[in-house]
Amino acid sequence: MPSSFDRIALLSDVHGNLTAFRAVLDDIAARGITRVFNLGDTVGKGPRGAECVELSRERCEVHVQGNWEASLTDPERMAAFPHGAWWRDQLPEEQRKWLRDLPHSHDLLMSGKRIRVFHASATSVYHRVFFDHDEAGFLGMFANTEATGDGPAPDVVGYGDIHDPYLESDRHGRTLFNVGSVGNCLADPTPVYVVLEGVPDSTGPAPFAIQFVRVPYDRDSEIAVALASGMPDPEVWEVELRTGVYRAAQRDGGGPRYHRPVTPPRQG
Repeated sequence: MPSSFDRIALLSDVHGNLTAFRAVLDDIAARGITRVFNLGDTVGKGPRGAECVELSRERCEVHVQGNWEASLTDPERMAAFPHGAWWRDQLPEEQRKWLRDLPHSHDLLMSGKRIRVFHASATSVYHRVFFDHDEAGFLGMFANTEATGDGPAPDVVGYGDIHDPYLESDRHGRTLFNVGSVGNCLADPTPVYVVLEGVPDSTGPAPFAIQFVRVPYDRDSEIAVALASGMPDPEVWEVELRTGVYRAAQRDGGGPRYHRPVTPPRQG
């Protein structure tokens, strides 16, 4: 690999799953990758949010805010957030302030491509964009908004939030991808992250790669911690970690909820 090339690991949605987070960071280090960007939701759902925040601050170069960070540090949202106080109270006050002040997005240049990363969408950490979005949903991810600020529109956008890794491009050279989830991945519950490879800070075209990496981890060990932690609904969390079937789907027997239901074709 030419020495001018750089690699950046993008990860998201750790959700307090410290064992999975450590496994992913160990894999990143074993590949010789030193730059790591965290796309949010390090906390919530799982039992060890504070430990994951501490580790992320130690190992990740860039952080953006996720919807859990925003919710746990917003008194109005907390008032209507079932069990939210449990996850909030695991975080020291200094960590809460740090999470509250995280930026919405981060821009960089690689191999002539303007790249933007954020947690959920260009407009808000609460605006969810599924893999089966329409054209307007796709184009909206590349827009400059009040949340992203002004500047050159990106050619490549990476995000987290939906726990559901995918990649798509259009005929105008735009690429949108989701990095999946480290701690709570949908469908296949194996942690996943993304590696970007290209020439850093280059305005001219050059080879560019987006690679998805799956990393197995000691799931039983993490589940044992959750069951002993006193966290809300640990048995539901255990099913999510073992099967990738989320709690809403566990209740009603449907499919994974971050996949929007597909309307079946009409007969006749």
